[in-house]
Amino acid sequence: MSEPVVPVESGAAPDLVELARVVAQQRVEMDRLREQAATSAVVERAKGVVMALTGCSADAAGETLLQRAKAARRTLLEECWITLGRTATAQPGTDASPAGPVRDADGATAGLPEADPTQEPFAPDDVAEALGRLGRALVHADTPQALARCLRDHLGQDLGADSVMVYARRLGGGLELIGHAGLDERLAAQWRQVPPFSGVAVLDALRAGEPRWLEDFTEDSARYPLIGEPPERWLSRAWLPVPAAEGPEVCIGVLRGRSGPFTPRDRAHLRGVVRLCAGRLRTFTARAEPTADAPPEGIRALFAALPVAALLLTPLRGPSGEPEDFRIDAATEQAADVLGGTGGDPVGRRLREFWPDLDDAPVGRGCLDALATGETYVSEPFAQQEMVDSVAELSTYSVRVTRLKDALVVTWVRHASSDRQEQRLADLQRLGNLGWANWNLATDEASWSSQVFSILDRDPADGPVPLAGLPGLAVSDDRSSLGLAIENLIREGRPFDLPFRVHGTRGVRHLRLVAEAVADMHGTPVDVHGFVQDLTARRRAELALVESERAILTQHDVLQSERTLVARLQNALLPLPERAVNLAGLRVEVAYLPAQAGIHVGGDWFSAIELPDGDALFVVGDVAGHGVDAVATMAQLRFTAKGMVITGSSLTGALARLNTLLLHSRDPHGTATMVLARYRPAERRLVWAQAGHTPPLLLRDGEVSFLRRPSGMLLGATTTPRFEEAECRLEPGDRVLLYTDGLVERPPENIDVGLARLAGAVAAHPGDEMGSLKTLLESMLEEERRDDVCVLDIRMPKER
Repeated sequence: MSEPVVPVESGAAPDLVELARVVAQQRVEMDRLREQAATSAVVERAKGVVMALTGCSADAAGETLLQRAKAARRTLLEECWITLGRTATAQPGTDASPAGPVRDADGATAGLPEADPTQEPFAPDDVAEALGRLGRALVHADTPQALARCLRDHLGQDLGADSVMVYARRLGGGLELIGHAGLDERLAAQWRQVPPFSGVAVLDALRAGEPRWLEDFTEDSARYPLIGEPPERWLSRAWLPVPAAEGPEVCIGVLRGRSGPFTPRDRAHLRGVVRLCAGRLRTFTARAEPTADAPPEGIRALFAALPVAALLLTPLRGPSGEPEDFRIDAATEQAADVLGGTGGDPVGRRLREFWPDLDDAPVGRGCLDALATGETYVSEPFAQQEMVDSVAELSTYSVRVTRLKDALVVTWVRHASSDRQEQRLADLQRLGNLGWANWNLATDEASWSSQVFSILDRDPADGPVPLAGLPGLAVSDDRSSLGLAIENLIREGRPFDLPFRVHGTRGVRHLRLVAEAVADMHGTPVDVHGFVQDLTARRRAELALVESERAILTQHDVLQSERTLVARLQNALLPLPERAVNLAGLRVEVAYLPAQAGIHVGGDWFSAIELPDGDALFVVGDVAGHGVDAVATMAQLRFTAKGMVITGSSLTGALARLNTLLLHSRDPHGTATMVLARYRPAERRLVWAQAGHTPPLLLRDGEVSFLRRPSGMLLGATTTPRFEEAECRLEPGDRVLLYTDGLVERPPENIDVGLARLAGAVAAHPGDEMGSLKTLLESMLEEERRDDVCVLDIRMPKER
């Protein structure tokens, strides 16, 4: 293309919009020319196939393709892709051989693959148009991965496909995922290799050469292992083998998130898609792999003579340069057993055909390690199934991998029963941190296992210590006892089991020596054997436990002393009446029960006194915490509250002053709850106020209710509290309970549950006789109390 050059005046800026338009036109033209060139390459390749099969000229081949496209209602590009896909590698003697044209009775050329209209009906116009678009798009797909993305873009619009997978058959019958779109890499890696097992939908489709339509998720999940995490991600699937002359080797999977069948239109569309892909897949360059040159004669002779299972491997590297697999270039006869007894010569095949999970197998890890470091890799013994006389047996092997330039030599060593026994003995010594030792008293020879040298921090090059020299290794305090035990063993053959200590590079070690003697026919000890065990970790744990127990006992004594002190202090400050008392015409019973869980005494308290004017004052409080501090705060609040009310303070005024007192106490974070109640006998009025406390309970005529709480905040919670008073007129026979929260709380249940339980217990035990409070408490409290309980049981006598 050419554009007229517009002169630009000196100093003037060029028209940027016009330049951008020119550039855009040139890019569009370049893309068109590229697509035309790629399309021409496909057409010319298809014409070459027709010319090779029929022997006609290039013009006649082009005309043949054009006529076939018109007859099948396809585009020329589609027909070229289908022609390339149907063409297999020609074998001599077949009617596809390019040796020359074969003509039928009418003189028409034979050998060109013909469409079978009875097998594949003509697609609807919209499907044909979609396939035409796909044929043009396939020109730009140059890898299986790009083809999968192209198919997903195409089928996502026309069929609602969410994902596409492309599998290729590999040697041994397994499958490899060569392209995918719509899958995350973790799921793709999990399903990259599919072993040749039965019951897999994609393998089933390839073996039958027919599509597999998975349209009922419940039924399909029972028949096949479905791909997906979870499999419900795709509710309908189709697996379509790509046609090829010698049988399908590639299968394309289309996965949809929606359920439901594939309609006849969908099926015709997908069959057309795989026919187009057959030609494109055939044009891809095969993965570059090292050529499997035959190993030299010397190597073949060496592997033929080796008496063990061995392989010569060449790494197959991917585009990143990292090894993805290994090719078997030579193998011994015994290698077939460790390879699973699959039969046939393994030379030339890939290692993943025998170990699909090669990355997790010892041989795979060994190969990668030897390639990376260049050092010989020797694995720990592992169990592996092998075929012996066509029977699967589990044997123990170790694998050894040695790098030779760019190749690897892998050998397997099978462990006999004696080898396994020796390995178990070594494992036992290592896990038990012990080792065996033997002393020949006649020759003064000694032998130790390697573990004994490790336990005693002794260099094996220095050799074992004679039996008589062992006491010299012990600390000075243990030498005499160890020497005496050894002397009794040598003279009298008396066995011993003795602990002793040694100094080492890791500090003092606590060891145990167990030894016994073997005597000759005269009863004289001639040989001593036994074992040495390192007990340092156990001994340190024992010492730590002793110290912990000692600390616990000391702490327990301190706490018990504190409990005794607090209990005495509490009894002195809070004396309990031995019987019910009468105050201002009311009968009052008091109960105080300390907590049984733990050893601390709490801060629950009460007051019940008659005031100078004849009124009665009732107080129940609960200080947060336990111990001496709680008792001290309790005493301070108890005596201050009584003093304030006696000197004329109102109930709310007393609570406000007590709040200030608590805020300025030695524990600024201390809190308390309280109920103050004043009974005026002349009016039979009970006036009360509360600070964050549970409400009083009223029993009247057999009915239980809780008095409505006036406003009141927890003491010590704020500098600006607000308190209010409430009142209740008592009737003859009424019963009022003031109590602390230990009576109703049972963590972790809600406090309302405990209040309801109290109401039920009072209703069930309304007795007016002496000792009825004890019966109520027994019905309310559990066997082990976690908190103190304080109760004032106030009764108005019945009128006579």
